[in-house]
Amino acid sequence: MTNDRDIIRFDNFKAQYALIREEIDTAVHRVLDSGWFILGKELESFEKEFAQYIGCNYCLGVGNGTDAITLSLMALGIGRGDEVITPNMTAFPTVSGIMKAGATPVVTDILYEDGLMDVTKIAAKINKNTKAIMPVHLYGQSCDMDPICDLARQYGLHVVEDCAQSVGATYKTKKTGAIGAIGAFSFYPTKNLGAYGDAGAVVTNDETIYQKLLSLRNYGQRVRYYHDEFGLNSRLDEIQAAILNVKLKYLEGWNEKRRSLAISYREKLYTVSCLQENSYGLPVYHLFVIKTRNRDKLMEYLKSRNIQTLIHYPVPMSKQKGFGLQGDESFPGTMRFAEEILSIPIYPELSDENLERTANEINTFCAGNDQHE
Repeated sequence: MTNDRDIIRFDNFKAQYALIREEIDTAVHRVLDSGWFILGKELESFEKEFAQYIGCNYCLGVGNGTDAITLSLMALGIGRGDEVITPNMTAFPTVSGIMKAGATPVVTDILYEDGLMDVTKIAAKINKNTKAIMPVHLYGQSCDMDPICDLARQYGLHVVEDCAQSVGATYKTKKTGAIGAIGAFSFYPTKNLGAYGDAGAVVTNDETIYQKLLSLRNYGQRVRYYHDEFGLNSRLDEIQAAILNVKLKYLEGWNEKRRSLAISYREKLYTVSCLQENSYGLPVYHLFVIKTRNRDKLMEYLKSRNIQTLIHYPVPMSKQKGFGLQGDESFPGTMRFAEEILSIPIYPELSDENLERTANEINTFCAGNDQHE
């Protein structure tokens, strides 16, 4: 029978909570004692602190990361009949958020080396219906934003950043989310800055967009019971805001620990390929992803050794039944990438011993199966 302590978990929420338990409990009880649970002081505080952290003038807390994308597009007037270009390799909430706004996602190929949007493939997808480009800063590394923003200016398009996995990551001198017109964030529990439930945020430097978002996230009202437009019910609640306020002050340290762990993995893993780390910015390693042609068997082997792994993501958007578009198009970078990737444990509480054990097991299996990349 396996001892629970022998399992190397993919995530370990209990370990993080144990370290900040007193602060979290105090924050939650402060909200409960206040009797105020929606659109209150905790949210105002978090919005101010998070905007400052990202380097934007404005932040609005919303219900989740998918709504952050939907509300961003709605605030820009993007909806039915409009197209939004985004990468083929992403989590389904990216395209779900676009479709929820009424717009049509148009996916492009990615770079096999790092899994990020191939900027050379964007221009071919632009037409009269295109209204925005939505780069996804996958796994915690920024896309190459200068050429994306140049294209957007050339064609009169908006840039909406999907920052669900990249909170704290940088591109040159700016944090992700502060580069395009709007940045959309998720604080799902697995994220580097994770709530204890669903949560998200939108950031922008544009006051007009900010004022629009204030209404859209609250049923289209700025004055109670006066609804000037159609909106959503998508508000970051006070308890989650209080929790995020506690965690935000630890985020830089947590991200630095992730980078340190990533360096160790890169030093120890010699039988598989690690994703290319680009020199133009600082990643935050929401996930650590390796590539091997023997991925599925390696995953089963690690499971037998009590090491948890996941695939982010096994099915590209163009092959998702819920997407239903571009299924006949060729996306060579995406397809090869999706067949080889495997996410292995990385989080601030991961011990050096468990990281080394994970790396050693990967090397043992791949060396024995002649899988050196």
